[in-house]
Amino acid sequence: MSVIIKSFAVSDENGEAGDMFYIKHASSNFTIIDCCMVEENQEVIMDEITEAASGKDITRFISTHPDEDHICGLRYLDEVIGLLNFYCVENKAKKNDPSESFTHYCTLRDDKKKHYYVYKGCKRKWMNDNDENDGKNYGSSGINFLWPDTSNEDFQKALSQAKEGKAYNNLSPIFTYSLKGNIEVMWMGDIEHDFLEKIKDQVNWPEVDVLFAPHHGRDSGKVSSDVLEKLKPQIIVIGEAPSKYLNYYSGYNTITQNSAGDIVFDCGGDKVHVYVAKDNYGYDTSFLSDENAENSAYGNYLGSFTPKGAK
Repeated sequence: MSVIIKSFAVSDENGEAGDMFYIKHASSNFTIIDCCMVEENQEVIMDEITEAASGKDITRFISTHPDEDHICGLRYLDEVIGLLNFYCVENKAKKNDPSESFTHYCTLRDDKKKHYYVYKGCKRKWMNDNDENDGKNYGSSGINFLWPDTSNEDFQKALSQAKEGKAYNNLSPIFTYSLKGNIEVMWMGDIEHDFLEKIKDQVNWPEVDVLFAPHHGRDSGKVSSDVLEKLKPQIIVIGEAPSKYLNYYSGYNTITQNSAGDIVFDCGGDKVHVYVAKDNYGYDTSFLSDENAENSAYGNYLGSFTPKGAK
């Protein structure tokens, strides 16, 4: 069974570029990362997620931070699938004029039976710590958190800003998904460039195959060259933000989501096959090989690459 990683091309009710992903694991795990749905697309997205998660025993939701473009539609998502495993950093973020989505975020965040607070190096059964003797053997999801260090002074300042209702981006954790013998992917939420520069020496940066550029690919979330030299990403996915705000990461292979639409990575064997929703994607794809992996269920086949784990 292959693993499917999907990045939705979505915007919130104000037209701001949003984030929403899912990982359909080869084990009995299913992971959703962030939520950005509006009334016009929420039924279509949730129909797909419900089908993709069918047969999975463990569904987790990872919330990077409570800005509207990362939590829009959260209440509807919870109503449809019933969230029992809500992952976020421990925080007391508040807003003077909270939306329905933010109010629901706080409900899940503060529910002791549903929340799990993430931090650097945290371990959790079936997230990254599989107990094969428990009689269930759901398998590890391969998710590992590299940040935050909750004792870090700069992170403590980010927590204070969120508690005062001033800013939320730098609550974002840094985490990876690893598939043995295949892909390694990294997310950073909306972590900002200036903040990343302050804490970069506190993070153990692994080599990755795919990096989802923070802050939707905006220049304000640019990952510096010295961090990229450690990550050595084969592909950087630049998000749904307007072109005038984007950093195009010159010198690296990229896929630009505002031109590609939804993006699917089909990970199996020693290859990763890449699909996009739009059939007229016009950027350079010469870094991908043609493995004749057309699959209309995933979109338009863009090409394939060999992940580092398979080499």
